[in-house]
Amino acid sequence: MAIKNIFAETARLKQGIENVTVEQLQAEMSGALPPLLIDLREIQEVVDLGTIPGAKNVARGMLEFWADPASPYFRDYFVEDQRIVVFCAGGGRSVYATLALQDMGYADVAHLEVGFNGWQKAGGEVQSVAQTSKWIRRPE
Repeated sequence: MAIKNIFAETARLKQGIENVTVEQLQAEMSGALPPLLIDLREIQEVVDLGTIPGAKNVARGMLEFWADPASPYFRDYFVEDQRIVVFCAGGGRSVYATLALQDMGYADVAHLEVGFNGWQKAGGEVQSVAQTSKWIRRPE
């Protein structure tokens, strides 16, 4: 069996999930009940580049553990019937995260199709976390 091309596979999987644009997400964020924003990027990415205001950083490798109410790692900001929008840097990891959350039983999950990079390029607001993070980049 040949190894799947991850970019082709991601493009195929996007067809079966909700993909939101920067404009759609900005509208949702200013609505009466804003979505839970999950930033899937590694902490180094978040500290170096910032995040979308109000987003919770959940490294992709911990998502299912933090989203499972029966897990000792559960984070209480995951609420079963709340709208969740996940994002990563470019929109790849978030495709898989969307599918994972849906598979777990979260019904209203979407991903920011252009990712954080697209958000930033479109002029979306960015919150710096460098001064408040416990993680710091050490000079070389």
